Amino acid sequence: MAARGFPVRLGGTEVELRPERALHWPGGGVLAVADLHWGKPESFHQHGIPLPPEVLEDDLARLSASLRATGARRLLLVGDLVHSRRGLTPEVVERVAAWRAGHDVEMVLVRGNHDRHLELPPAWRMELLEPHLDEGPFRFAHHPEPSEGHYVWAGHLHPTVRLTTGADRLRLPCFHLGPGVGVLPAFSAFTGGRDIRPRSGERLFAIAGDSVVEVPPPRSSRGARSR
Repeated sequence: MAARGFPVRLGGTEVELRPERALHWPGGGVLAVADLHWGKPESFHQHGIPLPPEVLEDDLARLSASLRATGARRLLLVGDLVHSRRGLTPEVVERVAAWRAGHDVEMVLVRGNHDRHLELPPAWRMELLEPHLDEGPFRFAHHPEPSEGHYVWAGHLHPTVRLTTGADRLRLPCFHLGPGVGVLPAFSAFTGGRDIRPRSGERLFAIAGDSVVEVPPPRSSRGARSR
């Protein structure tokens, strides 16, 4: 079954929430992702903590799949592309460079807190911007701070949602959409998360396998909206 996105309209502009943990803005030809934390396993390896080496391969495969599915012309990396300079081993730099050579798209990194000392390898062919990028009705920034006149797409918080049905419990990455700020899930599956309980006017969209599904608001929130 092909991966299915979830269309959402914000201020008259339609975007698609993708199960690859990405945002697709068809009108701008843009695919946006946040919090990849490349080099994290390598950073831990240097402290003697073994972590699965295939994390980067999974990230690159999902990026490729999302670019193919959407036909996006630009890839926006909304902060924390890397975990630390120490984790950018020659092997990581070379593997990303090889992947980059196979994708004829513009790539822009909006610097995040983990990227503050980053010097992008030339072979990655990425433009570096800070503190944000304004495109049409949207602002892309790492930190989720409101901006008058723009709907802000951000990262940093790694939002997750807990779902409970009877004895079954799941914790899933999610998109957290508020009235003026939308927070993207951490793109890397190898990250921690922050459980979100939505307030009135906010929506959560969980990533469940190859689908994105909207999470019904808690009963108290539904009651508050109906008053």
